[in-house]
Amino acid sequence: MKHLLIIYHSQSGNTAQLAAAVMRGCQQEADVETRLYKAFDAGLEELLWADGVLFGTAENFGTMSGALKDFFDRTYYPAEPYKINLPYALFISAGNDGSGAVREIDRIVSGYPMKKIAAPLIAVAEVSSNHLQQCEELGLSMAAGLAMGIF
Repeated sequence: MKHLLIIYHSQSGNTAQLAAAVMRGCQQEADVETRLYKAFDAGLEELLWADGVLFGTAENFGTMSGALKDFFDRTYYPAEPYKINLPYALFISAGNDGSGAVREIDRIVSGYPMKKIAAPLIAVAEVSSNHLQQCEELGLSMAAGLAMGIF
């Protein structure tokens, strides 16, 4: 069985809605165990468990949330010896265009190293039913890809 990790931070609740939708999508794949963690609650142990990661954040001041940055700060150097070459994808709740958050996350995770397997899902403004549907599809796609050995 493959393991899929969702790590997110939400202050307003928007990213939490997206994370819940991603989780619903992941759970449609029976051959993948998925765990959902808030960024402050996840660490190196969770990364070592995972076969793939979905990162979710709000766009704060044109970049990722401080909580997700904290996750990277706590795990980056401890993860170095493991060469955590995991597939990953992003979902972002953005008030602007989300590009700053995407750029900074991609820059950091390239050092683990991780490989991006999908275009970032960016929900601009209020979370809509369309955004939630796209998040479910992202979760299912990631889980199915892991189950089939694509990633």
